[in-house]
Amino acid sequence: MTGKARLSRRRLLAYTASGLALSSLGGCDDTPPPGRYTQADIDLLDNQRSLEAQQRGKGPYGDQRYEGYRGLATLPWFEIDNTGRLICIDDSLPGIVDVHAHLGMSILFKPELDLQAVTPRVRHLLDCDGADPPCELDLDVYINGNFSPEALKQNEKVLTTQGLWGNEVVRSHTIPNLIAEMDTMRVQHSFVLPIKLGLPFGDNISEQWRSAISRADAADRITTGCSVHPRDDYRVEELRLHAAKGARLVKLHPTVQKFYPDDSSLNPLYEEAQRLGMVVFFHGGRAGIEPASSQPFAVPRHYARVLEDFPRLQVILGHAGARDSAAMVDLAVKHQNAWIGIHGQGVSSLEAIINKTGGERLLFGTDWPWYHLGATLAKVLITTDTPERSAVRDAILRNNAVELFPELAERENLG
Repeated sequence: MTGKARLSRRRLLAYTASGLALSSLGGCDDTPPPGRYTQADIDLLDNQRSLEAQQRGKGPYGDQRYEGYRGLATLPWFEIDNTGRLICIDDSLPGIVDVHAHLGMSILFKPELDLQAVTPRVRHLLDCDGADPPCELDLDVYINGNFSPEALKQNEKVLTTQGLWGNEVVRSHTIPNLIAEMDTMRVQHSFVLPIKLGLPFGDNISEQWRSAISRADAADRITTGCSVHPRDDYRVEELRLHAAKGARLVKLHPTVQKFYPDDSSLNPLYEEAQRLGMVVFFHGGRAGIEPASSQPFAVPRHYARVLEDFPRLQVILGHAGARDSAAMVDLAVKHQNAWIGIHGQGVSSLEAIINKTGGERLLFGTDWPWYHLGATLAKVLITTDTPERSAVRDAILRNNAVELFPELAERENLG
């Protein structure tokens, strides 16, 4: 192979793998149809980020900045153990259920990834403890606001290379490493959520994770969901196959898979999920770090029709709408089949969400391995640290998840 041919091949692979950051995969025309995305939507996101920057540290819990994830040890519920790990020391907490986690992905060209491996430490995708000194962790902002443009750019490279030759970061996102971190944070059960990316080959994460969890004999601690691609002609049939293998939760990601949740062509998928008794977990809202071309898909009003037209379909709105939280929570409050995943929200935002919902249908989630489990746990503990909110704490950390997934009570004797 000539040097020129090798260069062309590298470019081809890099172009293909750029979909692994995969906000760009799925559609040919990035121009939103009229009314789908307006200047008012763009301004709302800009204003949210500006207002958050102005108000950080001025909310009901004051300044909430720490020296990395390990800096959370200054809070009364945590300490550093003799191996240097952050651990939760509050034995009054219930058996926590995390409904929003992931494992490492080996996709496309299937780089080596041993999901049974143990590594010296988890290298979180956005890792506050990965540098010396650690990054400042502010619990009063949306969580990705803690990371510099350079850190976010480096993370894009990590996501891209995992489909080509792999990398040491993703090789730490294994079953034993997740369980070890769960143990330090008193998390009893985690749901891991694959994402069907729509790649031409190597796109079977649901099956990979299901098999790996079975081989690890870890089903008592980890449940894998499934994912189908909304644009796949066989998405309904694929959903049935996953359900037949025991899947109860299907992950759909509008900004990665590039679809509008209320697209009527998806009705058969939602109808089948409703018939099967499956729960749909949507990535909800705009995080602010995805490409601008992906943001139109995730504004809250695009989720409304799913909740209205499929009232028996239980829907989790992930990240509580991310930076669109106010509108997403308002939407969820109106619909009894909507559940709110709280991951990512700062303590002031979480306080507002609790006030608006009374803690009902709020679900604990961490987005591991993007972040340390303790980042979300700390926010829940801070915002529920009164006797009057002890029931709210238990509801968020455990009871709401058991209501949504009653099989957990039988499997783990949580009830």
